[in-house]
Amino acid sequence: MKYRYVESPIGQLLIAGDDDGLCYIGFPSGKGQLSPGADWIEDSEVCEDVRQQLEEYFAGERTTFDVRLKPHGTEFQLQVLAALQEIPFGETRSYRDIAERIGRPRAVRAVGAANGRNPIPIIIPCHRVVGADGSLTGFGGGLDTKAFLLRLEGIASQRNLFSAE
Repeated sequence: MKYRYVESPIGQLLIAGDDDGLCYIGFPSGKGQLSPGADWIEDSEVCEDVRQQLEEYFAGERTTFDVRLKPHGTEFQLQVLAALQEIPFGETRSYRDIAERIGRPRAVRAVGAANGRNPIPIIIPCHRVVGADGSLTGFGGGLDTKAFLLRLEGIASQRNLFSAE
């Protein structure tokens, strides 16, 4: 596994991947904070396409990502991650919407847990999942970061997304 740090408006992100694709994005703080593994190798050139596309996203120049992803998780978690990737830029879904999308309408809490374990946030847009009432809910980078990402995508003004602030 190779990794590097990239600057962003939400702080320094750790991105890590291998020859098969991007495996992790870690936030600078919160539940989604990530430290390199003992056997990881720092490489300032790794995932250059990811760095470039994140820069474009934060500059408001990119609405979709085109990078090879290698998320990890259980079969259920990978189903949730696949459903998250279908949420278009500028839109949100509820945990219930995702549960129904994967054919498990009663698994709302499990969807929330899988969403919270997303190893590749931002690119796999778990920040676009909100409470059924449109409220902000937990996020690995913190609610301020989630609100920032939603504002960046023009979502926050559409619903009551600041009730958690």
